[in-house]
Amino acid sequence: MSHLIALTGPRGAGKTTACQTLIAQARAANWAVAGLLSPAVVTDGLKTGIMAEDLQSGETRLLAQSAVNASESGDDAAYLRFGRWLFDRAVLDWGNAVLATAVPCDLLIVDELGPLELLHGSGWVNGLAWLRLGNYRQGVVVIRPELVAAAQKTLPIAQVIDLAGTMSPIQQAQVLWQGMG
Repeated sequence: MSHLIALTGPRGAGKTTACQTLIAQARAANWAVAGLLSPAVVTDGLKTGIMAEDLQSGETRLLAQSAVNASESGDDAAYLRFGRWLFDRAVLDWGNAVLATAVPCDLLIVDELGPLELLHGSGWVNGLAWLRLGNYRQGVVVIRPELVAAAQKTLPIAQVIDLAGTMSPIQQAQVLWQGMG
């Protein structure tokens, strides 16, 4: 029986760090880990991009770059502008292909589902599909606080964990892992 947890918290709360800790613990326990991780690209203390990492192969690609820092190629068909970010459409497609082959697995991580997926039906739609179907032992989805209610309407979320608490993201992930194992 699958179980889906939503990790939430404000920007910089450590949602991806908590996922990285869970991934390490699951791999140490010989769990099959799949999905996508989206670590920030930080340059001179500022978030300038977002990577996408395939948790099965370890392959990474630049998912999004700050529109302020982006080199304007003039090829609008290649990028999806959303807020201050330019999302690479080819990497969104690649991420959907990664998610299409992610299950079955023991731990499915989707970092993160945001307005593209939850409000606009774009982005990593395969993440939504597989999280709904539950062909995993444990699922973890990262969601911004302002989108938790929308996610709960469409996903079978059993528990929401807010990382804005008193524990560090690593400590919170360790407690969460103890409940999973």
